[in-house]
Amino acid sequence: MKAVFYTLLLPLLFLLVACDLEQEVEVKLPPHDSQLVVECYLEPGKNLRAVVLESVSYFNEPDLPLVPDAEVFITHQGKTIKLPFSPYQDQKAGKYFTHRRNEQLNLSPGDVVTLEVRDRKGRHVTGTTTIVGPVPIEAVEWKFNDKEKAYLLTSFQDDPNAENFYRYMVHRDSLTNDSERDFVSSDRLTNGKRVSYGSAYDYERGDTLVVSLFHIEKQYYDFLSSVSDARNANGNPFAQPSRIVSSVQGGIGIFTNLSYDRKTVIID
Repeated sequence: MKAVFYTLLLPLLFLLVACDLEQEVEVKLPPHDSQLVVECYLEPGKNLRAVVLESVSYFNEPDLPLVPDAEVFITHQGKTIKLPFSPYQDQKAGKYFTHRRNEQLNLSPGDVVTLEVRDRKGRHVTGTTTIVGPVPIEAVEWKFNDKEKAYLLTSFQDDPNAENFYRYMVHRDSLTNDSERDFVSSDRLTNGKRVSYGSAYDYERGDTLVVSLFHIEKQYYDFLSSVSDARNANGNPFAQPSRIVSSVQGGIGIFTNLSYDRKTVIID
């Protein structure tokens, strides 16, 4: 019976091998429509700064096209401030900016600030942010195991009267180093509770840690979550493609405010 089965199967195998299984398929893609890419954060004690670039096609060489003719305007309490094109790098933060002005805003929780970006191609980007207040860190603690490794525990109190979103970051030694912990969360399951963020046993005696708790807008929470999803999907054939959730209209990017509490501790 097996011989009969193999006899029937072999001609089919030869037929499959003889067929040309390769076929070139030409896919016509629509031309890429470049958009303005904007990133602007309002931070206490910092001058007004923004990044304005231009998106490129997925198939282009990696590039960060500047847009020198882009005009950036920030409006607060009826006053509009223009940020001139003046590229530079903040050495302390390790970040690049394309537009800046040596001026700070006197911001209070609840204030609404708007952003407007336009260029000579007629592209027009707008955004709005509502200032939130900082949430204080109540305690930064650590405990050693029998291998002299310590875990970190950061605690704070969530406000039960508002929907809150947070970004938690831990840097070793300096903010210029890559963060060792960086994630966002909401108070959907912890509304009104004392919240604690922990870590693994990653630290040793003498380590200097910079702990930051950002109280953020929902639009920034959505933006960061989408960026994380996009990174995880990149190069993964089994992951569903993810798009960036922008907080601006007419382009791509984020306009928000950074309100945070920060503590520096030395593990001892």
